Amino acid sequence: MPLTIGLGPTDDKCMDDLYRLRHRLLAHWRAFALDTELAAGRSPDGPPLRAARAVMLVEPARRRTLARDWMNLLRRANSPRASVESHVPIQRERVLAGEDEIRRLVAALGVALPVPARGVAVASLLLRDGAGPVYNPRCRVDLGAAVQAATRFLDPSTALMAPSLV
Repeated sequence: MPLTIGLGPTDDKCMDDLYRLRHRLLAHWRAFALDTELAAGRSPDGPPLRAARAVMLVEPARRRTLARDWMNLLRRANSPRASVESHVPIQRERVLAGEDEIRRLVAALGVALPVPARGVAVASLLLRDGAGPVYNPRCRVDLGAAVQAATRFLDPSTALMAPSLV
């Protein structure tokens, strides 16, 4: 009698978990590109990697970490310049000029309600993009306006009203 292995409920759940883990790992490795898509308004309900990245972005722990990173940026901008920087130099004047907007962004990241992935993606990209207004003196993007846009995209009600983009 041949031996057959059936896929019971436990096996299906295990396969689903492996499938999700695979997508989360791939989404982590492609984070910058996927965040760029989400920030541009592409639907988080699209391809599996984009969906996985969107889920990762809106997790409360990720949002807290991002808020803390923005606050660290403000602390760096407000602290005296070191003769030798251990970090990538920031555009202090831009950061200080946008301090009020950054504080509103940090508050929006900390709301207890679910927020759209687009806003978290925009906030994350602004902080990580070396060619962006936080780091690049030649960047023509206004940091305050970009942070305001990220904050607007974090409004929990926009997810309910916005049409789904592909």
